[in-house]
Amino acid sequence: MDIGSRLELFVDDWLIERMSGLALELHRPTPREVAISFDAPWEGECSAYVTVMKDDDRYRMYYRGCHEKGPEVTCYAESNDGITWTKPSLRLHEFKGSKDNNIIWTGPGTHNFAPFKDTNPVARSEQRYKALAGGPLIALASADGVHWAKIREQPVITKGAFDSQNLAFYDNTRGIYHAYFRGFKDGVRHILHATSTDFLNWTEPEWLDFGNTPLEHLYTNATTPYFRAPHVFLAFPKRFVTSRHAIKEHPHPGVSDGVFMTSRDGVHFDRRFMEAFIRPGPDPNNWTQRSNMTAWGVVPTAPGEISIYASEHYYHPTCRLRRQTLRTDGFASVHATYAGGDFVSKPLTFQGKELVMNYATSAVGSIRVELRDSYDKPIPGFALNDAPEIYGDELERVVTWKAGSDVSKLSGQPVRLRFVMKDADLYSIRFRP
Repeated sequence: MDIGSRLELFVDDWLIERMSGLALELHRPTPREVAISFDAPWEGECSAYVTVMKDDDRYRMYYRGCHEKGPEVTCYAESNDGITWTKPSLRLHEFKGSKDNNIIWTGPGTHNFAPFKDTNPVARSEQRYKALAGGPLIALASADGVHWAKIREQPVITKGAFDSQNLAFYDNTRGIYHAYFRGFKDGVRHILHATSTDFLNWTEPEWLDFGNTPLEHLYTNATTPYFRAPHVFLAFPKRFVTSRHAIKEHPHPGVSDGVFMTSRDGVHFDRRFMEAFIRPGPDPNNWTQRSNMTAWGVVPTAPGEISIYASEHYYHPTCRLRRQTLRTDGFASVHATYAGGDFVSKPLTFQGKELVMNYATSAVGSIRVELRDSYDKPIPGFALNDAPEIYGDELERVVTWKAGSDVSKLSGQPVRLRFVMKDADLYSIRFRP
């Protein structure tokens, strides 16, 4: 395999040929402040289906404003840092006699309006932002992300069960649009996938493949290319357990949590981490139906920090969205206990001068790196005996050997990487110029 100079995450075993004494480990995000409360008169207890994106020097948020006895509307918020959000008075649509609100869309599809910024290099400027909404799914576009119109009257995707956050995005790695949307398979909420070259004509929907894992109700999907490694798709479905009713006083049954899965082709998803990525926690209002829904979007918010957002208190007057953080690339890692172990990569070729890793160890922990040839033999000068122990907690640590860090003479040649680890986590690697 040729990884060039791209970042590779250890969210799966795609790079790993053999492993001893180590394991892939999921890392849960840390809850932070409430990002936004859905407390405006046109919002309310069933506000949901949030999209968050970093757009040049600002952050944008889109969501359904909804309360049980009122109409559904699509709302908009902005932030300079992804932490403090404002609801601008856009004066676009009237609500109860006033245009002093942040409503951007009141037409078809307000239930589940899901936008994205189109990075297709041939996209027209007046359609730089696009969205799927409704059910069947209609296509919308905008020049500025605020003023929206339908691209055409006819739906673009008609096969599915669309009562969910059905989303799309442009895949710069493969040069196509992807859509991920709700379906029911054998009575279970499942996810369908289609692709398009023009956003209007889509392939026949197909079910995602989760391998040999139990079929669970996945209410939403929140699938996105990871912005630092866009060839890897991350997904954050909300898992809905219909048979449980934790808070008996609540009128509706069901409890939810957030899960994590990945894909390298957009269809086959790795669900090795069946445990929850986001738990309901001790707050009883998160143990009621349809809370803990991860918003669509993973964004950088500080050096070394990425943020996702998840709903809380669905169907309560305090319905809101909370920010949650991870270290950069920190969704999962190759984890070593105190006893330690090692893993060896599959044969790969690279382009670059230095090997850089995102890692963390304890005070007694360490990582050593050995380069091996296509016959799985240590390469002179890069053998384990030439590799000093690396310890610390760094996002970009250049790997060195006794002779230095320059690996450019091996660029383009098949090599294997061997990592010997103790009480440590390895999150990602890349070869850089």
